[in-house]
Amino acid sequence: MAAMSLLSIKNLQVHVGSSSLVHGISLSLEKGKTLCVVGESGSGKTLTALSVMGLLADGLSAQADEMMFDGIDLQTLTPKARRLLRGRSMSMIFQEPMTSLNPVMRVGAQVAEVFAIHTTMTKRERVNAVLELFRKVQLHDEQRIYESYPHQLSGGQRQRVMIAMALAMKPKLLIADEPTTALDVTVQGEILALIKSLQQEMNMAVLFVTHDFGVVKQIADDVLVMEHGKKVEEGKVKQLLSKPKHAYTKKLLAAMPQLDLKAKKTRPGKSLLEARGLRKIYTRKSGWLGAKQELKALDSVDLSVLAGQTVGVVGESGSGKSTLARCLVRLIEPDAGQVVFLNEDLLAKRGKALRAARKHMQMVFQDPFSSLNPRMKVGESVGEGLRAHTDLSQAERRAEVIEILSDCGLPADSYDRYPHQFSGGQRQRICIARALALKPKLVVCDEATSSLDVSVQGQILALLADLKAKYNLSYLFISHDLRIVSQVADEVLVMQNGRVVEAGPVHQVFGKPKEKYTKALLAALPGQG
Repeated sequence: MAAMSLLSIKNLQVHVGSSSLVHGISLSLEKGKTLCVVGESGSGKTLTALSVMGLLADGLSAQADEMMFDGIDLQTLTPKARRLLRGRSMSMIFQEPMTSLNPVMRVGAQVAEVFAIHTTMTKRERVNAVLELFRKVQLHDEQRIYESYPHQLSGGQRQRVMIAMALAMKPKLLIADEPTTALDVTVQGEILALIKSLQQEMNMAVLFVTHDFGVVKQIADDVLVMEHGKKVEEGKVKQLLSKPKHAYTKKLLAAMPQLDLKAKKTRPGKSLLEARGLRKIYTRKSGWLGAKQELKALDSVDLSVLAGQTVGVVGESGSGKSTLARCLVRLIEPDAGQVVFLNEDLLAKRGKALRAARKHMQMVFQDPFSSLNPRMKVGESVGEGLRAHTDLSQAERRAEVIEILSDCGLPADSYDRYPHQFSGGQRQRICIARALALKPKLVVCDEATSSLDVSVQGQILALLADLKAKYNLSYLFISHDLRIVSQVADEVLVMQNGRVVEAGPVHQVFGKPKEKYTKALLAALPGQG
């Protein structure tokens, strides 16, 4: 097997100082095949992939009894030879394209750099090669994409740019590190299908790092499961999914969210939030002459949340979900419409009156790391609202914050630690604690679980349910994952292009969808059926 392999690793160890992070990993990957490496954050799967690429951070070191790629001993290469090999024969797609792309450089120029480094093409030839790559990865309007900056593209478009960059030199090995984690289900399906299609066209081997067994089911030939830096199970995809042997594999499979179509038994109270006819239009320049173009982010959106109720909002990127959330909490101003919160006109409030109203509505964002000030201790971040809106003494605030942290499953010593000292799931618990500090009536969760491992995702959902009961909360729960929304929400709104195309009880909308768009979202769910 190893003799036929494009990539063969035996007994890989990754160390930081005297501590071992990856313990004796061995794997083999043939041309044209896909090996999925599965595990939660901290399992060592990304470190394994980075070891192959020679991209480990300073302070980390990798050693193996064997690390062979296409007949080349990777451990004997000089840094320069390793760089050339990375560009020409192996490449990597990273999880978050926004942090992988230079924000002040047009994306076309960034992809063209690959050809500038590894070929003798002229500038015009490089431009044409990039445009051809963009067409290959199904980026329509490729000239506009070439001239765009990363922030001007959607998440799916940015990920396609990263795929184009990775495939520029037609590598023999593509390493994909969680490339679809935060993408909409339809975009995720398109990206997976694209990778599979290009793999077959180039007879390329793919090492695919993921925590999602739904993705594994769609793309893998073989699977390697990792926990705490060790391999716990491996095998052919069908056999491993149908008859997992290790308890950890069974745990990951059990944690995969499933569509819940049972009617919810809730007793919501009086009206808490009513939005009617919300509109938000953005104006942007388009084309070479800078002609103005209007984008309707919200187009006459109606929404109702009752006390004690959870309302889900689903739809793809660009559907208006996050714009709706930000308009409701007045982070941005709608152009038209009405928002009544606690029987008062929220849009009419200004200054102190608006700040007072915000005590009762709080928000939990998608990325907990960027939501927290890295230079502030956790206790200070969670207690900011108490400092601004109450007359509590410092000692009283500290006691209150520690109690809230405890309610969110965090130890008391979390108060004096910094965000980087916590895992992703723990950081999201901190953000939830911060949102609850003022004991609000409504919490808006904007993709609050999308970047988390499936088991951590389940823990956060259970936490939100417990806190809802304890604090008598209402939630507006925004997500691109219909399976999660089906589990937590009573009512759901399906949004497309700034409009609500379907709404109603979850079991009705997802169980018997009327709209073509809702049916398409349900059909795109990974691992269903």
